Amino acid sequence: MTNQTNKQSFYQVIADDFARVDDIIRHQLVSDVPLVEQIAEYIISAGGKRLRPLLVLLAGNALAKKDDDLCLLAGLIEFIHTSTLLHDDVVDASGLRRGRSTANALWGNAPSVLVGDFLYTRAFEMLVKLDSMPLMQVISHATRIIAEGEVLQLSRVRDANTTEEIYMQVIRGKTAMLFEAATHSAAVLAKGTNEQCEALRQFGDALGIAFQLVDDLLDYKGSTADLGKNVGDDLAEGKPTLPLIYAMRNGNTEQATVVRKAIQKGGTDQLALINQIVQETGALDYTAHLARDYASKAISYIESVIPDSVYKSALKDLTEFSVVRTY
Repeated sequence: MTNQTNKQSFYQVIADDFARVDDIIRHQLVSDVPLVEQIAEYIISAGGKRLRPLLVLLAGNALAKKDDDLCLLAGLIEFIHTSTLLHDDVVDASGLRRGRSTANALWGNAPSVLVGDFLYTRAFEMLVKLDSMPLMQVISHATRIIAEGEVLQLSRVRDANTTEEIYMQVIRGKTAMLFEAATHSAAVLAKGTNEQCEALRQFGDALGIAFQLVDDLLDYKGSTADLGKNVGDDLAEGKPTLPLIYAMRNGNTEQATVVRKAIQKGGTDQLALINQIVQETGALDYTAHLARDYASKAISYIESVIPDSVYKSALKDLTEFSVVRTY
């Protein structure tokens, strides 16, 4: 299948549920403060892939859970994700996301942070409606780990001594944790067996790692038009992602020095040379290979534990798509 066909297939199997989630999102955006609604609507309407609510719906349906509670869970997961985007764009001083100006670029940092807080707390109001302590445990744990992952990443900005192990800790926290929470919480809500809940938790974790590895790869081989953000953003911010870490570790002395200085300085004035180095040292191939390994792990976790269905097939299709995408 082509990327586009594959992508459409895993959305189509839960199209009605997905439309319901959109309705819930719109309803929950209501606020007595106009600026809250204006900024929240702006960031939500940008759309994006909406992978996390998609994972909730697919995982829940794979365990025969298909009702309004599942859609509410998907909506609150998207609110948590969107709140982190608002905060991340402020921290990273980003000006472009999903092909549009970021909220902080349009309204400033303070309103963006506060509306991010609104979405975050609204998510927990929605979670309370589900009246499940096990769900609360999954989501509250996830939000803490996500915050710690973001702080760890911030502490490593322009730190060229960051190891691959620390990098993996960062992406497991800041990205994979919410993927994990999406599939795990859906399994808990669906009252899956302990084995099924654990399988879907591990699936989400491995998929999230694969997804972030590809994101970091595309920062050096993607295009601004496809990505909806500026190519080289990670380098500009001095983030030591895996392609750079690998290039420093495996390149020659001159190559390692160039990459090290680029991380320490930040900016994109050396982007063309860095692109050449990560290609020549095999850093991009290494990152892509690792992403494929994690995608394979993700599929293996659910292969024999989750019953065969169109939803399980869609989870596998989504996993395969995540490592061949160009955006």
